[in-house]
Amino acid sequence: MCLHDHDATPTLPPAALSRRNVIAGAAVLAGVTAGGIASASSAAAAGGAHPATTGADHGHGGRPGTVGSLVVEGGSIVDPLTGHVVHDGVVVVRNGTVLAVGSRDATRRAVAAVGSRARRIDASGRWVVPGLVDVHVHANALADARALLLAGATTVRSGSSTFYQDVAMRSLPERAPGLAPRMRAAGVFVSPQLGDSALADPELAPLAALPNGVTSTSDIAHVTRVNVKRGVDVVKTRANPRAGLAEQDPRELVYDREQLSAVVRAAKGRPVLCHAYSAEGIDGAVRAGVRSIEHGVFVSDRTIAEMARRGTHFTPTLAAISGMIGSSDPVLDARGREYTPILMRAVREAHERGVTVVAGTDSFGTEVAPIGSEVRLLVEAGLTPLDALRAATTSAARLLGWSRRVGRLLPGGAGDLLVVDGSPLDDGGACERVRVVVAQGVVVRAA
Repeated sequence: MCLHDHDATPTLPPAALSRRNVIAGAAVLAGVTAGGIASASSAAAAGGAHPATTGADHGHGGRPGTVGSLVVEGGSIVDPLTGHVVHDGVVVVRNGTVLAVGSRDATRRAVAAVGSRARRIDASGRWVVPGLVDVHVHANALADARALLLAGATTVRSGSSTFYQDVAMRSLPERAPGLAPRMRAAGVFVSPQLGDSALADPELAPLAALPNGVTSTSDIAHVTRVNVKRGVDVVKTRANPRAGLAEQDPRELVYDREQLSAVVRAAKGRPVLCHAYSAEGIDGAVRAGVRSIEHGVFVSDRTIAEMARRGTHFTPTLAAISGMIGSSDPVLDARGREYTPILMRAVREAHERGVTVVAGTDSFGTEVAPIGSEVRLLVEAGLTPLDALRAATTSAARLLGWSRRVGRLLPGGAGDLLVVDGSPLDDGGACERVRVVVAQGVVVRAA
């Protein structure tokens, strides 16, 4: 039973409750300030990248918010949706948007339109793919977002942040192209223990003193509604504790179907992603109506069938689970060795039975697992290289509601692409061998 008043106003100035003030505080924490952006832009330019560059490549960065033109030529261009390849192809990007893509003849006019001032990248002998999508990351600062971008993730979905930093960073691609990935923001984790996140938001502060944490359906719904009020795109919740903390039992149930249903209802149509490990936890989340299951190690055959029926996506985060192998903590090492083969079998079974598998690394902070490594691990789990590529492009873009913007290189779409060594249609590890990263029309990494 809830004994406190969610609507009680703390003894703070009324302005402290406005979304604008809360997100402004989150921006400062994330380093999304004029000084922070300028510093990041200067550091990127010094490192050889050209954030928000204008005109030709003269070795300097340009004014934030302006993007020049780019021609990537000579590579083999892959369309993940169809598997079609254009050899010796050309991609023309202008103002952060794909102007043309195809053969040299088909793109001749577009190349002429951008003129001699366009930066040119010779991709001969290499392969060109759309920018990859990582649907499970944790970025609390501009440095985190930058690390994800340099690792090849030009679009990401936040798996929650400590205090809406992801909401604050979401506007960076428009304000300062090339400094951060395109992002769907989740805000504060809807979890029994909010930690310092409760104290940072006046509307969550009444929950900080709860002796048993946020467990009643009314409290769970309140945290969800506050997230929605702060402008999140998606909502993140959980059924089980973390596998990556040795002192926690990832099979313990912390939110059941009724509690998870409270999240889904309060999200008011926003997609809900659910951290879940145990068979009971995963099944409860799926039947509660979540949009995607994160981790999902012990998913049952019965629940896989329900996921296929409902269209629930599966984000196995293989890089994070297998990454526990070799940990100095024997508990984590044992979990990694036990969970990895179980999860790989679950991925293969789910994919074969029609569940959409999407790629997410569960990267945290600047300790980033390249999204290309998740693509390789999906191939090792049993997906074809093309299906694994789709998990990090077209399937992921559809989950995020951006299938018309990202995941494919099409005229009018986002100017995000990678140049990689090797054919991603034949080699699951090709997307780990990244030579060039272009985000929002800006070359952010070039070997």
